[in-house]
Amino acid sequence: MPTLDRRRSGILLHPTSLPGPHGIGDLGPGAYHFVDWLENAGQSVWQVLPLNPIGPGNSPYASVSAFAGSPLLVALEPLIERGWLAPINASADFESRRVDFGRVVPRRMAKLRQAHAGFIARARDSERSAFDAYCVAQASWLDDYALFMTLDEVQHARGSFAAWPQWDPPFARRDPGALATARAHHRGAIDFWKFVQWCFDDQWSALKTYANGKDIRLIGDLPIFVAHHSADCWARPDLYVLDASFSQKVVAGVPPDYFSATGQRWGNPLYDWDAMKRDGYAWWIERVRRQLQLADLIRVDHFRGFAGYWEIPATCPTAVEGRWAPGPGAALFDALHAALGELPVIAEDLGVITPDVVALRDRFGFPGMRILQFAFSGDATHSFLPHNYVENCCVYTGTHDNDTALGWWLSATERERAYASEYLGARAGEVHWAMMRAVSASIARLAVFQMQDVLGLGAEHRMNSPGQTNCWTWRFDWGMVGKDTAHCLAQMSATFGRAPMAHLHLPDYPDDKPKP
Repeated sequence: MPTLDRRRSGILLHPTSLPGPHGIGDLGPGAYHFVDWLENAGQSVWQVLPLNPIGPGNSPYASVSAFAGSPLLVALEPLIERGWLAPINASADFESRRVDFGRVVPRRMAKLRQAHAGFIARARDSERSAFDAYCVAQASWLDDYALFMTLDEVQHARGSFAAWPQWDPPFARRDPGALATARAHHRGAIDFWKFVQWCFDDQWSALKTYANGKDIRLIGDLPIFVAHHSADCWARPDLYVLDASFSQKVVAGVPPDYFSATGQRWGNPLYDWDAMKRDGYAWWIERVRRQLQLADLIRVDHFRGFAGYWEIPATCPTAVEGRWAPGPGAALFDALHAALGELPVIAEDLGVITPDVVALRDRFGFPGMRILQFAFSGDATHSFLPHNYVENCCVYTGTHDNDTALGWWLSATERERAYASEYLGARAGEVHWAMMRAVSASIARLAVFQMQDVLGLGAEHRMNSPGQTNCWTWRFDWGMVGKDTAHCLAQMSATFGRAPMAHLHLPDYPDDKPKP
């Protein structure tokens, strides 16, 4: 299946932003309603952020696992329908347009534990068999993840929130005897974490099947790096640049850029690419294989890091002191292609892009990304202007790291606004539709809009501001969606060949009628 099989357009919206009665969007009825809305709006792509468990700052880009699904996305309604969970009277104060993670996380986890108890007590034989089969099929990552989460909970129960290198040495160093004892002693807790993942996969698979049945492709998101405090790093510390005590010697980030004068110090451990090469890139093959089970296409975040990445000494407080180091280059993608076949990858090739990054992207035919918000800082030669697009690319009004279109307009320089107004033929209050129309009309195979831009929302509805706190909380409700929004979006997409012409409802003219 080619990455971009035809002209399409779609919406960037993380499931946590969906409406719903439990304080956070999930894979329940609200997700199916959104798929129906996408179909009515003539959209054939739904792009999400990483589906992994959230990490520090509630970010999905700093997860405890590169393979697991977020427990917060597991919908409660299917668990109630199966008789594992008692009906819930949703509280009105959970209807907020913001996710209050401090309240949502403990509440959701408590409900999942109740559902696990209900599963143990009332599951049918067929359900138990399906769960057992899932655990066997996903054992390569699931066993370590479930044990990691269990041991981490044990630490928290003791009042310790230390990262895994500070665990008791037998567990930090994965002493086989200690791990075997822990598996036997904490069998119930380990079973719970596996149960949650089974529920996630079961629900996501059903949702994906439903969307695909309406010709809607799902685009997943694969962060290039993993968190230090993660099952991935704990299970295979030999694949990372760590010292003898498993502490980080260097960390990931990016140099000073558009978003920050001191760069971004992400803090992720860096891969030991030589060790991964000796291993035949087995971990990466399994990671991408897992993502291809969850999505039709994969947006690979920070693609430039595979050509060269910014290496920051762990002792440095900012990213300014870093240096460029060589990535694995084509060898990694050759290994992935040999194991998995054609890779439906979108390369997030933003930031400091050098010729070697372009060469790596183009060697494998991966479409890159263009962001319209960035286009008006230069002149008519800027590659992010629609008349300079190429067919094999994915274009966005803005991504989750950008302001909304209206927010960008209000914060842009006077020159940028003047150029954008001239180029788009737009007035201030209509700039979001003008930007969506411009990328829709372009030659690019895929055009994606933030849901916030479809709704014409301002900066206060931004999903993420890199380097800032209190992010990832945005939600919408259906009262914010005008009755004509889907119709207007469908008409625009049909006009430019991204949706069936039937959405235009064109009148019949005499010349259109069959000749006798």
